[in-house]
Amino acid sequence: MARRIDVTGAGGVRLAAWEFGDPPKTDPAKDVLKQDVLRRDVPKQAVEGRAAGQDAPPPSGPGEPERAPGVLLLHGLMGRASHWASTARWLSERHRAVALDQRGHGQSEKPPRASYTREAYVEDAEAALEQLGLGPAVLIGHAMGALTGWQLAAKRPDLVRGLIICDMRASALGAASQREWEDWFKAWPVPFATLADVRKWFGEDDPWVERPNPARGEFYAEVMHESPDGWRPVFEPEQMLESRETWVYDAHWEELAQVQCPALVVRGLDGELGRAEAQEMVRVLPRGQYAEVADAGHLVHYDQPEAWRGAVEPFLDTILADVTG
Repeated sequence: MARRIDVTGAGGVRLAAWEFGDPPKTDPAKDVLKQDVLRRDVPKQAVEGRAAGQDAPPPSGPGEPERAPGVLLLHGLMGRASHWASTARWLSERHRAVALDQRGHGQSEKPPRASYTREAYVEDAEAALEQLGLGPAVLIGHAMGALTGWQLAAKRPDLVRGLIICDMRASALGAASQREWEDWFKAWPVPFATLADVRKWFGEDDPWVERPNPARGEFYAEVMHESPDGWRPVFEPEQMLESRETWVYDAHWEELAQVQCPALVVRGLDGELGRAEAQEMVRVLPRGQYAEVADAGHLVHYDQPEAWRGAVEPFLDTILADVTG
């Protein structure tokens, strides 16, 4: 089960957060969203009246049992909260697990004149932790979401008790990388006639695919919605390029070195983060640890969900022991 809670991000942008598991009972109408609903736009009337943070539980009072430790899951560029569904389900057994649709993504707002800077994304995650009462929380981020996670951990150590970085590089990628992405977006054969066409193109026909990858095809099927002329992405490619441009030219080692909480760097053996760079990131992190997942590419948590769990759960266990010990 997943229920939606609206959050107000930087500049007043409305963000959709999704709490997984069985939260305290409130209005039953708000607790009927299942994972497949995350793929579709919720009608406006279904979310009216949900002001930012109004569904967040109040802090534990004297004599009340301690609330489950919070976890905030941050997807990567072009991703959405539903990509974390399998992870959030097992997390919710012992944690309060919330996944955020970041600005320009999923069911969060996509204002054409909004800011898509690093600062805006970090402030959005900060707002989610505060408005939902999650902090201090463990941040789990994939790709761009991982960068947001370590930048927030450096900025607000009081809000972050642990950090998991999934397949995100700290080095600058440069102008050539940005041009490659621009050309790649232009190559998409949109609109797609069916979701099967989406799965086939991204899983087999995309020039970036070295060998058939059904999980990749399914990943992109989750970020499509049906329009009058076929299936198109729920995001605006121009906004994705604008978001990427704010970090692709810069290295982020300095902020990594400022992360004081325990941090785990996870890479897929066939992902975008190489072993040497990942191990250097672990060295730079004051309390860094390392894990890798075999037979996984960039979409580590999506390619190999069970192996991903095996890689990150021991780290989470140590954080949980510190909280409850």
